Amino acid sequence: MPETHVEPKDRSAARSLLRLWPYVKPVRSRLSVAAAVAIVASCLSLVIPLVLKWIVDGPVAHRDPGGVWLGALYLLLLGIAEALLFGLRRWLVARPLAGVEASMRADLYRHLQRLPVAFHDRWPSGQLLSRGTTDLMLLRMFLAFPLTFLLVNATTILVGFIILLVQQWTLGLVLLVPVVPLVILCSVFETKFAVVARQAQDQVGDLTTVVEESVLGIRIIKGFGRNRSQALAFRGLSQRLRGTELDKARLLAGIWAFITTIPELAIGAALVLGTIQVADGDLSAGTLVAFLSTALALRWPVESIGFLLAMSQESATATERFFEVMDVEEERETAAESSPASSQHADGGMVFEGVEFRYPDAEPESVPVLTRIDLRIRPGETMALVGATGSGKTTLTTLVPRLHDATAGRITLDGTDITTLRREQLRELVSVAFEEPTLFSASVGENVLMGADGAGEDELRRALSIAQADFVHDLPEGIHTQVGEQGLSLSGGQRQRLALARAVVGQPRFLVLDDPLSALDVHTEALVEAALRRVLESTTAIVVAHRPSTVMLADRVALLSEGRISAVGTHQELLRSNAEYAWLMSGAADAPEFLSTDGMPAMDVPAEKGSTR
Repeated sequence: MPETHVEPKDRSAARSLLRLWPYVKPVRSRLSVAAAVAIVASCLSLVIPLVLKWIVDGPVAHRDPGGVWLGALYLLLLGIAEALLFGLRRWLVARPLAGVEASMRADLYRHLQRLPVAFHDRWPSGQLLSRGTTDLMLLRMFLAFPLTFLLVNATTILVGFIILLVQQWTLGLVLLVPVVPLVILCSVFETKFAVVARQAQDQVGDLTTVVEESVLGIRIIKGFGRNRSQALAFRGLSQRLRGTELDKARLLAGIWAFITTIPELAIGAALVLGTIQVADGDLSAGTLVAFLSTALALRWPVESIGFLLAMSQESATATERFFEVMDVEEERETAAESSPASSQHADGGMVFEGVEFRYPDAEPESVPVLTRIDLRIRPGETMALVGATGSGKTTLTTLVPRLHDATAGRITLDGTDITTLRREQLRELVSVAFEEPTLFSASVGENVLMGADGAGEDELRRALSIAQADFVHDLPEGIHTQVGEQGLSLSGGQRQRLALARAVVGQPRFLVLDDPLSALDVHTEALVEAALRRVLESTTAIVVAHRPSTVMLADRVALLSEGRISAVGTHQELLRSNAEYAWLMSGAADAPEFLSTDGMPAMDVPAEKGSTR
């Protein structure tokens, strides 16, 4: 199971969370008001002990029942006011924070669409899904609760200790003793919890990947009887996540135990000392009651520190994971791409000049996948690309729409270097259909019309006719039928025909087809080829082919061998003069003598006249 775990940067939780400011800034006023309301509500709880002091030293000491009832009324009004203010705080933050989460999710989705294909080749989809769902939910919860209450509780503790010191400074100093050990414990906890929080969130991403792959690959799992092995793999990842979550729970339980026990011991010591002072007449009973009530009111703000720190660390980790994706550089637009495309030159068509390519994560000294590709496809010509498995055919086709950028050399369309075109403009000129057809959870018509902006029903019906995809009219709702996730409700041949219809619906000037008929039966293939010939007459195309029937669509054929163009000619010319090509087209099991045991050329093959090497 592939895993993508990026090492966390050496950054404090506060510095990580500060990166959220651009998203929080638009709603800062409302969040500030909510925090102020929460501070007022929390500080109201500290007024209650002062009312108790007044009741004990006043009405109770003077045996005044009316004063006791008045004090009770004050306490009731304070409680109601506190509840209403906390309710107001929640109302103030709910809508803006939902907007912050939606904005971050939209930015992440938009950014993912603009990242190079090489990024998506490396990153498991489950890791990206967890960043766009679980992590953003954690951030919304952090902004709604821990962020506010770290401030609220700090303010409450500060105000509370001022009240304690004013009431009886000697007892207040007793309660200040635990501050130093608590600060040290919280610092150690924060460091350790950050590590396991990161592990847990990465493991959630791994688990999401397994679930997604199991759902999408359910036919393979059932077909090969791999239910047990997949269940064991899932159980293994679940056990790892369970262990990490238990580590988090142990850390949280430990810090909570210390945070609860140490202040309780201090309050007990203050109670004993205060009782002695009351007995000696140095302290009034009302002051002792108010002091202890204030100390007890501070229990929750102090005890919640561990919980709030844990949520803050998880949120800091979620922020790091979010920005790990957002910090990846998008597909770069060169300076030339901002200028209008140059006009069509005499050297038109699709031309490859000294093109080389190696994948971004390949070692610098490694052999390129494609080496010195020189090939010209004349305007209106169809070129078939033939080669053994692994020779680089599909890689070459991905360079035309710039799904990958060539490492060296250049590709021109009608004389214009493709790197001088904006990607949107380039992909309007070039249409693609890959061997593995990908459909989306949308209607048949919506899937096909993705191939051209502004295309209407006439263009849709024409494209379906060319691809021999008229079967869609027999579906329950015709072209409005939902094909389901990945189009798995359709057969492989049906999906491939819809992908081909999507490629031709916009009548593109340049067409790139990667073995688009491999899943069709021979009869349907013949019908599609007959209709496709008419389309190819008005476009410049490159077609990856493995079968003679597909090659016959082309005007000429280029033979790709070990990442190089080794021969160019017509189908008949190459059959007569090139043993490797003849072997590939024959489908024979035995390789000719010039091929090595792995099926690749063991020595140079003479190039056909007019070919480029």
